[in-house]
Amino acid sequence: MNSIIATHQLSKTYNLRAKQIVALTDLNIEVQKGEIFGYLGPNGAGKTTTIRLLLDLIRPSHGKAEVFGLDVRQHAVDIHKRIGYLPGELNLWPNQNARRVVRHFGELRGGVDWRYVDQLTERLKLDLSMKFRSYSTGNKRKLGLVLALMHQPELLILDEPTSGLDPLMQQEFNQIMREWRDSGRTVFLSSHMLSEVQAICDRVAILKDGKLKTVQTMQEFMRREFRLVSITFRDTPRTEPLAAVSGVQNLRVEGHQVHLRMAGDVDPLLKALHDQYIIDFDAEDASLEDVFLAYYSNNHATVPVKERA
Repeated sequence: MNSIIATHQLSKTYNLRAKQIVALTDLNIEVQKGEIFGYLGPNGAGKTTTIRLLLDLIRPSHGKAEVFGLDVRQHAVDIHKRIGYLPGELNLWPNQNARRVVRHFGELRGGVDWRYVDQLTERLKLDLSMKFRSYSTGNKRKLGLVLALMHQPELLILDEPTSGLDPLMQQEFNQIMREWRDSGRTVFLSSHMLSEVQAICDRVAILKDGKLKTVQTMQEFMRREFRLVSITFRDTPRTEPLAAVSGVQNLRVEGHQVHLRMAGDVDPLLKALHDQYIIDFDAEDASLEDVFLAYYSNNHATVPVKERA
């Protein structure tokens, strides 16, 4: 079994004051063993709803989810033993110091490798002598990471894990996640921090209004999605031939320069330029941020969902 997480038409609708709110619609994803899977979307896209369904904290309106090949509703207790979870909002006992909190969770887990816990706190530079209420937002996230990682689970489910971390700690987090993946474990990472996802994820899903828009490898996102093209002409550019090229989007003119977004192969664009004098031509791969924003603009063409074979 390579699929650690699998959802089948997973859907959730909330009924609030006689009003229905659709949070998730027919979600079909598979997360493979030994990968870091990024789950992208703004607030309200359905990311946290997905996580709560995977953990059986809420029940689906339709469809089902499996973790480790087990139905999350029928085997929630067994699944939770094998998972490390960091929620988006971590609420713990405000007057307890962090060391007692860690000890308590360690005992609930039936015992952990305390040397490993010490290594984690050292790497994250977390002072466990402080009370939880005294922690900054970043230190609360560090404590949450320690609690999620301390029993060295097979699967990590992390909701906005680096919120509040300084750049050095973000780099340390990235390294820990790479080590986790390299050991054969799996990470499901929900985030809106595009640089974080770009740095460590193997595949990325984009969620919009509760609907899955695409699942692709990071390489597919960066190489095949679209390019940002800038062309400098000697004379006033004629844009009609460019606008007629399939895949050209967001074309704009600034003097003798034309800027556009090109999806697909560049060859048709070059052929459309054959009778105009070109001073400079620059095409660069889009960043993940460019790709993400494109999915949330009205100008983005529909992209079919891709899953690993």
